[in-house]
Amino acid sequence: MSAILLLGGRSTRMGSAKADLVWRGLPLAVHMAGILQQATTGPVVAVAAPDQTVPALPSGVELVRDRVTAGGPLRGVEAGLLGIGERADAVFVASIDTPLLHPVFVTALLAALGPNDDLLVPDAQGFRHPLTAVWRTSTLPAVRAALEEGIAGPGGLFDRVRTRFLDETALLALPGVAAADPQLGSLRNANTPDEFAALVP
Repeated sequence: MSAILLLGGRSTRMGSAKADLVWRGLPLAVHMAGILQQATTGPVVAVAAPDQTVPALPSGVELVRDRVTAGGPLRGVEAGLLGIGERADAVFVASIDTPLLHPVFVTALLAALGPNDDLLVPDAQGFRHPLTAVWRTSTLPAVRAALEEGIAGPGGLFDRVRTRFLDETALLALPGVAAADPQLGSLRNANTPDEFAALVP
């Protein structure tokens, strides 16, 4: 089991790079990378913008760069999948702005990926969450094709690969999730300073 962490580039709505925000005394990038390392046994690849300054990541986390600046999240997924290569069949993709992500949520979602699933996407709290989801590494050709057509958002993959959505009931039914993350805080993200402050326990 492996993971990709999207470090978020310039984060214009936040006003500063999300990777540098402080969460419980640590840069957010370090906190998030640690969660993914705790939840997985394979490589963890962090994806940064070409010119992005990145805090020192935990030992073993691999850093790769987007090919273009401000290419959108799907471009970041592409870079992460290239970084993982053939070392994993599937990866958990996480965005930098979900500090309440729980390791149990990650492992449970990875375990729930079925043989006919290319994407396993939470559909809860009024949103679909392709950047807190499981992606097969075999989706890379579809990702590249979408990028070539000018699609920058991961939702553009939903109709191109075998996508299965899990609603709140299905997510809470996954082993351990209801006990570890009963409010599904793993899916809460922050795009502004106020939203980030609201997540701090």
